[in-house]
Amino acid sequence: MAHQDNISYKELILNGIVKENTIFKLALSLCPAIAVTSSLRNGFLMGVAVMFVQVMVNMTISLMRSFIHPRIRLPIFMLVISGWVTITDMSMAAFAPDAYKQMGLYIQLIVAFASILARAEMFASKNNIMPSMFDGLGMGIGFMFALTVISFFRELLGKGALWGVSILNAKPLLIMVLPAGGFFAVGILMALFNWINSLYSSTTTSHH
Repeated sequence: MAHQDNISYKELILNGIVKENTIFKLALSLCPAIAVTSSLRNGFLMGVAVMFVQVMVNMTISLMRSFIHPRIRLPIFMLVISGWVTITDMSMAAFAPDAYKQMGLYIQLIVAFASILARAEMFASKNNIMPSMFDGLGMGIGFMFALTVISFFRELLGKGALWGVSILNAKPLLIMVLPAGGFFAVGILMALFNWINSLYSSTTTSHH
């Protein structure tokens, strides 16, 4: 079971941010990425919420893995995910009510994120708690990074502001805060991310 424990924690973190970035590389969970990223605050908070759920689910599944019967593993995984999403949902409603008003529905939708279930199935159910925690942290940071970058550009170009504070005097591109602008931003940033990643990969391989 501990066959992947020799992978360094740094590799696990980088894997989630770069190689298997949920949005830019795997193109998963794009709906919330479009829905909540019209403002930097909402994008960042959604990223934090997803990172917390991803880490806690991975750790919980890793601890329970010896007791979960293979035939019922997926319903158990979904129960664990929905439990942690409920805790996140209630905490956000209590401590960040303004942001929660705008994105409460999307917090609840974390239950349906394919990326969280996939990591529980592919990694946490096969590995010890520490690698599972770092795997969840890497995937969570990768998701938060993607949402923060997308919302940074969308709010800056679409509202001329960042975190609700007006920055640009120029006329904003209103399309950037609409869903169409969201898909546009995700597509361009996804292409840019993969281009930079391929450049980096080719330089590292040429050095070797």
